[in-house]
Amino acid sequence: MKKKEKAVVVFSGGQDSTTCLFWALERFETVETVTFQYGQRHAAELDCARAICEELGIRQHELNMDLLNQLAPNALTRDDQEIETGEDGLPTTFVPGRNLVFFSFAAILARQIGARHIITGVSQTDFSGYPDCRDGFIKSLNVTLNLAMDDDFVLQTPLMWLDKSEVWELSDQLGAFDFVREKTLTCYNGVMGNGCGTCPSCELRNQGLEQYLGRRTAGALK
Repeated sequence: MKKKEKAVVVFSGGQDSTTCLFWALERFETVETVTFQYGQRHAAELDCARAICEELGIRQHELNMDLLNQLAPNALTRDDQEIETGEDGLPTTFVPGRNLVFFSFAAILARQIGARHIITGVSQTDFSGYPDCRDGFIKSLNVTLNLAMDDDFVLQTPLMWLDKSEVWELSDQLGAFDFVREKTLTCYNGVMGNGCGTCPSCELRNQGLEQYLGRRTAGALK
């Protein structure tokens, strides 16, 4: 039975956030999304997020966060930066403070629209070295947001302890496997669906897909 509450999903149109969207739709009576425009290298990401929300009949809020690009230039926003591991050991796709800023603004929006639950697809299992995808950060921020706004938000992280193959499995359980596979954009090079196949994001996504399909086939043969 769905909770008679409202949830807002931090939504990019990628595999993880789309899986979280279907997860939320199964659990909450009202679901809206928030998408951030921060100078992404590919406008296709924003187009994809809009198209998914339109197809599913979901109200989408799009916030302009261009200032983040000015403060923290990175390979996700600059064509002249290679996607690689930096000297500090972090991927050059890491945007310092991004999730801190995004989730804070998501909470401000949630308060305005009467949503208690804020859902994000971050994962410590497949976190690509991003420190702001870790469980400890999410729990700490949840406390901070509630103290800062004297509210009772719940940051939900349904993918926190799932690897990518298990994320595919969850989308299948939610009846959204084909939708996620064909209509999401995870690729750093802006290619829909299975993507370019060579960037780190595509490699992680497709490796997980192969692992899950292998398990599903093996299970069907038993």
